[in-house]
Amino acid sequence: MLQRFFIFCSGADTKILETCSNGERNKYAGIGATVFFTAIMAFIASGYALYTVFENIYTSIFFGFIWGLLIFNLDRYIVSTIKKRDNFKSELLQATPRIILAMIIAVVISKPLEMKIFQKEIDQVLLEEKNAMTLANQEQIALQYTPKVESLNQEITSLKSEIATKEAETNTLYDVYISEAEGTAGTGLLGKGPVYKEKREKHDAYLAELNQLKETNNQKIEAIEAQIAALGVDYNTAVTNSQPIIDGFDGLMARINALGKLPWFPSFFIFLLFLAIETAPIIAKLLAPKGEYDYKFEEQESVVATWVTQKVAQRKLLFSTDGELNQKIYEDIKSEEELYRYKKEKAEELLKLQADSFHKVQIKGL
Repeated sequence: MLQRFFIFCSGADTKILETCSNGERNKYAGIGATVFFTAIMAFIASGYALYTVFENIYTSIFFGFIWGLLIFNLDRYIVSTIKKRDNFKSELLQATPRIILAMIIAVVISKPLEMKIFQKEIDQVLLEEKNAMTLANQEQIALQYTPKVESLNQEITSLKSEIATKEAETNTLYDVYISEAEGTAGTGLLGKGPVYKEKREKHDAYLAELNQLKETNNQKIEAIEAQIAALGVDYNTAVTNSQPIIDGFDGLMARINALGKLPWFPSFFIFLLFLAIETAPIIAKLLAPKGEYDYKFEEQESVVATWVTQKVAQRKLLFSTDGELNQKIYEDIKSEEELYRYKKEKAEELLKLQADSFHKVQIKGL
């Protein structure tokens, strides 16, 4: 039962193989087993690859099964269409397109399994890329807010500088009127005279202006600091909203790119392994000598080809003979007087009827 199934997988003619030796059946059963297990590997590989895309096990199994059937059908077709010939070069030329197709299939099958085998290394590469993307994203978003924050900080610095300048002027006036009272500067007279009062009033006026300026500027600084805090909140919100996109950067294409950044040597040998598995049935048929099945299959094809050739030749001969006979028959009929008189009478009747009909039509028109 299992041998019959594997023979079916090989694409060989089961009726012909039933008449062959047990060794010939085992050979094609081995080729069919290779085709079957290649399809199984394709199912597993595509199922894992699709799971990284859909993240749903049932969807992945369904489409993976479809892909496995497709690979099975392709491999079975490739193996079944390679025919043994007496010339190895012609066999190799016949198998070249199929070997190229087998290489493409091997790449498609091996890549998802490589991603599963090197999953930890790929995760490490993706983590580094995500960290770099996070930093780059923060810097990119900061470019939208940094100029505004710097401008607002400059306004705060300007307001504080204005207060400091006014405070320095007020302190200077304070020192002036104190020195006048002590007699160490100004008029040089000790006591609080008219000059002292004048300077004291000027200081007091500056002090009142300073207090007013502090109150006004502090309100402005508080408003600007509130704007800076709001920009900081907007920045953190933008970073938080964009972070899930970066965290989700682990799809199929990202993993394939991450796999490409790993050392190529292990991946190359895994590819060679699947290439050997995929091309094994083709290589086996190319290297195997012409067997009992091949001779019987060739004989069956030659019988069909001969029968078709004979049928085509018979149809061509029948067509040619029929044409010659028809030509001779009509030439003989052409010389018969009786047939001539009969066709002449009929033609005269037809012309009379046409003349009568035309006459009636003319009368109606009048």
